[in-house]
Amino acid sequence: MQQVGSEIIIVPIMFGILFGIVYLFFSTRNKERMALIEKGIGAEIFSSKKDRRTAPIWKVLILNIAVLMMGIGAGTLIAMFIEEASSFSNDALYPGIIFLMGGAGLFAGFNLTKNLDKE
Repeated sequence: MQQVGSEIIIVPIMFGILFGIVYLFFSTRNKERMALIEKGIGAEIFSSKKDRRTAPIWKVLILNIAVLMMGIGAGTLIAMFIEEASSFSNDALYPGIIFLMGGAGLFAGFNLTKNLDKE
């Protein structure tokens, strides 16, 4: 027996989960700020410090995307070499190596971003 229409309920559930996460984030943040204001703590703790320098978000984003793309490209190349050099031909070879190298690229991007913030 086939269930008809069960895939229709997935979209409202996903939107509901997204709405719930956003609602909880903003309501919790508002409650925390109201509690600090009631205790007499000023709002200057929410503003960013001018003496602390951080890298602009566009530099961090471009750096991480670039390193991720290089990792995906290297993963594809490595998987192709493994498939050609050996008789190992499995459907999980390409996605496994691509995700492994993509994750290594993101880790490298994280470390490069930390070094970028130190400068």
